[in-house]
Amino acid sequence: MQVQQVASNPGVPPEPSQTLVIEGASCASCVTKIEQALNSVPGVSSAAMNFADRTALVTGDVESELLIHSVEKAGYTARTTAGTSEEDSLEEKEQADRVYYRRLMLNMSIALAVGLPLMVYGLFIGEMTVTTNTQRLAWLAVGILTFGVMTFSGKHFYTGAWQSLKNHSANMDTLIALGTGTAWLYSMVVVLLPWAVPEMARHLYFEATAMIIGLINLGLALELRARGKTSAAIKRLIGMQPRTARVLRDGKEQDIAIEQVVLNDVVRVRPGEKIPVDGEVLEGHTAVDESMLTGEPMPVGKTPGDEVSAGTINKTGSVQFRATRVGRETALARIIAMVKRAQNSKLPIGRLADTIAAYFVPAVMIIAVLSAMAWLNFGPDPAVAYAIVSATTVLIIACPCALGLATPMSVMVGVGKAAEAGVLIRNGEALQTASRLTAMILDKTGTITLGSPKVSDVVLVSDQSEEEVLCLTASLESGSEHPLALAILESVEERGLQIDKVENFKALAGQGVEGSIAGRQLLFGNEKLMQERGIGYEQYRTKVGDLARAAKTPMLFAIDGEIAAIIAVADPIKEDSVAAIRRLQEIGLRVVMLTGDNHATARAVADRAGVTEFYAEVLPEDKADKVAELQKLGEVVGMTGDGINDAPALAMADVGFAIGTGTDVAIESADVTLMRGSLHGLADAIAVSKATLRNIKQNLFGAFIYNVAGIPIAAGVLYPVFGLLLSPIIAGAAMAFSSLTVVSNANRLRLFKVQEY
Repeated sequence: MQVQQVASNPGVPPEPSQTLVIEGASCASCVTKIEQALNSVPGVSSAAMNFADRTALVTGDVESELLIHSVEKAGYTARTTAGTSEEDSLEEKEQADRVYYRRLMLNMSIALAVGLPLMVYGLFIGEMTVTTNTQRLAWLAVGILTFGVMTFSGKHFYTGAWQSLKNHSANMDTLIALGTGTAWLYSMVVVLLPWAVPEMARHLYFEATAMIIGLINLGLALELRARGKTSAAIKRLIGMQPRTARVLRDGKEQDIAIEQVVLNDVVRVRPGEKIPVDGEVLEGHTAVDESMLTGEPMPVGKTPGDEVSAGTINKTGSVQFRATRVGRETALARIIAMVKRAQNSKLPIGRLADTIAAYFVPAVMIIAVLSAMAWLNFGPDPAVAYAIVSATTVLIIACPCALGLATPMSVMVGVGKAAEAGVLIRNGEALQTASRLTAMILDKTGTITLGSPKVSDVVLVSDQSEEEVLCLTASLESGSEHPLALAILESVEERGLQIDKVENFKALAGQGVEGSIAGRQLLFGNEKLMQERGIGYEQYRTKVGDLARAAKTPMLFAIDGEIAAIIAVADPIKEDSVAAIRRLQEIGLRVVMLTGDNHATARAVADRAGVTEFYAEVLPEDKADKVAELQKLGEVVGMTGDGINDAPALAMADVGFAIGTGTDVAIESADVTLMRGSLHGLADAIAVSKATLRNIKQNLFGAFIYNVAGIPIAAGVLYPVFGLLLSPIIAGAAMAFSSLTVVSNANRLRLFKVQEY
């Protein structure tokens, strides 16, 4: 898994990548050829094409021109999106799609304008046969008109087939070109040389050629329109970044394009405005809506020193901040890149479909030939006509478009839905594996708990008030950077209390601190400190023990040799951890907690969190062993940690989940990143994964069943028993609308809602 490389080497920059827009790819078999062409270019580490949105993501340090040349050599065209913003690139693609959609609809209209009257004539008015010279002339005119349809409305099919032929391969265009071309050529032979064909076989198929071209163009147009909805998540993310920023330069405020903002620019944001780039607050206080980044609806307070992210919304106050990340380095830009990368990645189930599709077209051509030969040798008269109809129908109905769309369409929607919930899925393999997880290992500190100690108890044993005790202890600890000291200082700051100047301060290693304030001698530390100084606290030992057993760290405070208070500091369990763990257990996961803390603290946290299985005093290097132990028992294991310290375990797990804030290593450190830091994201990720895999299986089942059932019927297996032979027109309509069905089913995922909590 990639997580091992990134997580264990967080300083190593990711490999450069670029996106190519591919034109001319018409079916799943094209995907394999394009990927093979790109992967053959020296310097390319990996290349994956997304057939759903006709783009290819290429990783590796290689010139764009070489990539484009390799695609063109394979018979397709490509262009790079380098040098354009994400928004401009998406708008350019949408504009191209709109033009292509209008062209397809025009192709469809012209083809059906010819094909429909011919079909109505054949069904209700007269027979489509040639018996007289007058009929020959009339049908010659129809043949020329149909050729015009083939040239105008079907040109892209024939040019695509020719390109494939030149590259010694076959694709969807090959099947359509062979099917419609054979029907038209046979009809023209009947018109021009009727004596060369038995009288009973002089049936014409001009209407089939025109109708098939029209219906497939219609299917492609409807598919294109439906496909456009799948990029909704990317559009929303891109739309969150403002186009301009207000910066302070030369003592003046000026509005500039977002692309012109540079590092260390001072940016001002007023209430209601979007934050243009990532930065650190210099002046002002405000609340920021970060729901687009984390999924968390409550605004987050920001004061000097706090970080702000591009795309979030400033709700209340006016602030100035220093730009720390701009352009493609902002958290939002990296999230967009990560979502696009995941949408382009291959699932194991999708790779299987691509492999099958690569061999599918040649197999179908062989079946069509065998079908025609069977009709010619064993079929009733007119055998030639039946042979042409069966071969044409097999070629048309077997186009593997639906097969190629089945996986990428669902992945695009599923990854987008996860991103909307604050869950960033790094690759398709993680998306698929998450649906099969049977066990989830949770790190304790920073995962189940907040990861930052808080004052939990203040037990007064003298006439001092709680505020006085906190002020005195905070004053003593003001020069310390110990996490427990920071917890007390934070508590005083939250209450708006002032600290005093300390004299004769001394830090006592492993015991605590001492000093004096206003002539009073102060001691603050553990039991060992009190024992060494001869300060009696025996009557409070039971209380100290109770606090320790409750996963809290008790500290004793003495004034002038007398115990004044017991202050306990704890790393509190996150508010929603208990409910989130219960959700994981309800879906059948075995939940295990790992921690380096002592057994008593681990048990206390596990009991409060609702975890029945835990391991204490586990070193970071031993966490991976615990993952391996569960895997040996047959469990499919997910590991949740901070993405850096837990790197070995994250790498060993089947799916690694990083608790992150959406910046720096957190985004790159695991298969899945939970942006909001809530364990509910685990259940959300698994729910989205299961819904996506279920949707993919529905699509694949429909595509496979359609082809497996359709090809034999098209070949004529039902004819001896029921006298049923599928019409090429019906086959064309069915093939076109099968792709539309797959796309529509994938878009149902957009209605999926993660559980409210």
